[in-house]
Amino acid sequence: MPEHKSRWAYSALCLASFLLLPVMRCSPPEDPIKCSSGTNNCIIANSYATYPDRSTCRAARAVFPETENELLAVVAEAARTGTKMKAATRYAHSIPKLSCPDGENGLIISTKNLNRVVSVNASALLLTVESGMILRELIKVAGDAGLALPYSPYWAGVTVGGMLGTGAHGSSLWGKGSAVHDYVVGVRIVTPASPAEGYARVRSLGADHPDLNAVKVSLGVLGIISQVTFKLQPLFKRSITYESRGDGDLAEAAVKFGKQYEFADITWYVGRRKALYRKDSRVSLNDLGDGQYDFVGFRSTARAGLAIDRVTEDTMEALGDAAGKCAAATVITSALSLAAYGLTNDGKLFKGYPVIGFQHHLQASGSCLNSPEDGLLTACPWDPRITGKFFYQSAFTIPLSKVRDFILEVQKIRDLHPDALCSIDINNGILMRYVKASTAYLGKEEDGVDFDITYYRSRDPLRPRLYEDVLEEIEQMALFKYGALPHWGKNRNVAFDGAIGKYSRVEEFMRVKDEFDPAGLFSAEWTDQVLGIEGKTTSLVKDGCALEGLCVCSEDRHCAPEMGYLCRPGKVYKDARVCSHVAKN
Repeated sequence: MPEHKSRWAYSALCLASFLLLPVMRCSPPEDPIKCSSGTNNCIIANSYATYPDRSTCRAARAVFPETENELLAVVAEAARTGTKMKAATRYAHSIPKLSCPDGENGLIISTKNLNRVVSVNASALLLTVESGMILRELIKVAGDAGLALPYSPYWAGVTVGGMLGTGAHGSSLWGKGSAVHDYVVGVRIVTPASPAEGYARVRSLGADHPDLNAVKVSLGVLGIISQVTFKLQPLFKRSITYESRGDGDLAEAAVKFGKQYEFADITWYVGRRKALYRKDSRVSLNDLGDGQYDFVGFRSTARAGLAIDRVTEDTMEALGDAAGKCAAATVITSALSLAAYGLTNDGKLFKGYPVIGFQHHLQASGSCLNSPEDGLLTACPWDPRITGKFFYQSAFTIPLSKVRDFILEVQKIRDLHPDALCSIDINNGILMRYVKASTAYLGKEEDGVDFDITYYRSRDPLRPRLYEDVLEEIEQMALFKYGALPHWGKNRNVAFDGAIGKYSRVEEFMRVKDEFDPAGLFSAEWTDQVLGIEGKTTSLVKDGCALEGLCVCSEDRHCAPEMGYLCRPGKVYKDARVCSHVAKN
């Protein structure tokens, strides 16, 4: 092995050792809201402390209501004074600016204290909770009552309100599908109201209320959800086996696999030409096993190991060392496999597949959230207070009918640049999850596969990434050639540019928005851009904007060199709307 490959492989081995080392303590994430004077003069950021456009979001004040009545009073006062407002969740895990009110005089309303169980009706399979409850607590409450939320995201730190705001989902083509909002049968939402109604009201929407389809995926522009009622299922067990094989038949196998296993997903290591198939099915409660899933990437991790990881990748980027990234990816993915990705058969040790356990012990992870404080010796890997992970996430859903062709095109691009996509493999590949069409107005339009790609982001917004043009080509091919729908809680600006036009029921959503909040107090410049209000777009033209995925080239908006990209002649997608880009080196 060449010397540089050995050096990076050794660094990766050091990181893998830190990842696999059991850590009993951790510094939990800090509050995303920081105020300089009590609850006044505030700044809010996402859990990575950086929005896609790297802007700072300021607000005049933050409030932390503890009851629905307190929330009602807060919204009423803001509506009376015409104050712009936004809801903020406990960890603000969404990447876009969904929690940022307009201007610097807005109000941030945190839901972190609205985190209680309202009622449990086990015989009717109903569970009602407040919107600030995080997923970890929701599935525990359900499990303790002998119930199960059948599908959920894999990260346990999202809140109930946040999941509904962004359309969060797990992976399944079975039943109603994997979107959490499709198991919601009731919502209470606080919205502005007329002076005669006290400037705010609580709207209670049942399963048969037509407006529920707007609230199920709301982008936070309709009001603030106070309570959510779920229709659950009786508690069940699952059986999980991971199987790794070459990706030569992935294009043909992907759709079939999702129909074969209820909780199937695929992790595609594109650079390594491997695919990890998760064979995951529902089994009898009588099947023996008390398996648990504490995904390695969501564990408390030693700060020193995370620093090694980041410095190593920064150095490889600076040196243009794609081969070194491939060597490091091989070590890291092998270490994850050795650790069974965080699965254990009894909560302590992994003894072999299959791993069988209760649904609420396997469906979501996030142990770095709740370990005791240790002064930042350990942390969640992306904690912005340390030198750790700093990345982009591009996530989009491609219709099942187009998945085969998309995978084949990605493989062709990979074959032209064999080392170009190892930066994805270092961050655990492309996660492919299955989703079904939803009744929500801003939910999925048809059954599809969600491709979730995590990749390196530089601290310098004007520095091109290694093989950036290849990843950009894949992202834009998905969005504009294959008509992919963006994940509302992830992505860079480019993914949302014109995306609202892909939703056939957007007029129904806008009707509800105008009824619930006619003055647009819960709207902001960002959400107006996403929704295309008055022709607004999410593209932000400035120096380096194409490097950050903030702007797109088109026939009437060519990328100048200072934007970071030049259009490649002859390479266009969908009526020449978007150019494939080449990084400016």
